[in-house]
Amino acid sequence: MDKRAFFIQGDSLLLPVNAPDSQIDSGLLIELSKHFKNPDIFDIPALDASSGAISVVSVPTTAVPPENWKTIPVRSILSMFSVSGSSSANRIIRACHIAQWRWNSRFCGTCGAKNENIPMQTERICPKCGRTEFPRICPAIIVLITDDENRILLAHNKRFKAGVYSHISGFNEAGETLEETVIRETREEVDIEVKDIVYISSQPWPFPCSLMVGFKARYSSGTIKPDGDEIEDAKWFTKNNLPNLPGEGSLSRYIINRWINESL
Repeated sequence: MDKRAFFIQGDSLLLPVNAPDSQIDSGLLIELSKHFKNPDIFDIPALDASSGAISVVSVPTTAVPPENWKTIPVRSILSMFSVSGSSSANRIIRACHIAQWRWNSRFCGTCGAKNENIPMQTERICPKCGRTEFPRICPAIIVLITDDENRILLAHNKRFKAGVYSHISGFNEAGETLEETVIRETREEVDIEVKDIVYISSQPWPFPCSLMVGFKARYSSGTIKPDGDEIEDAKWFTKNNLPNLPGEGSLSRYIINRWINESL
């Protein structure tokens, strides 16, 4: 059987313009890598031991794809799959995450020597000082906040498209539990307090190297006041007046959908 690989550039998949949608999750013939200069071609083990290795052709972000090729953001591809339980989504996410990490970890962070690869492993080692490096994973929380009127708190971040609202979110800090991150980020971004924090679900999010950890919490006290730095607007919404929401396939939308369906 001809070997197939995911062609990755940054946080996007590369495909020939005329490629059918079926090749999004099945990959392309690896021989097509000849269209690119100096790609990083590698295999990594799948997390599911029963499935085959994941082959990747990683193209530098500075490279200009040939005219008959297109880029598809992995974010938009995830809308084709459910948040959990999709082996196709997991393989694409893993390929994207490791591809970006490999470009960013070419040299040892301790002595500057060029790292060496360990075949079929997501691990690199410095031949000079022996430092071992593994893929960077940054935990970040996302929290569904509700009040006693069964309203949901959603916020518009300056980075979002116009009119799109989502949950309060933020990165976990050193020395901080994830529950403490929920409290701090909520306080910093909208100046309210929350209680009854409960874990919901998680999702790998390789943009570039996150693990999104979803929680729900109850409003405790305070008046909503957007920080004006990241958050431009925040307000309570009912199920009958929801704003534009994050795309399907994201943990944010998954949590909102569960709230709408009263399964939380």
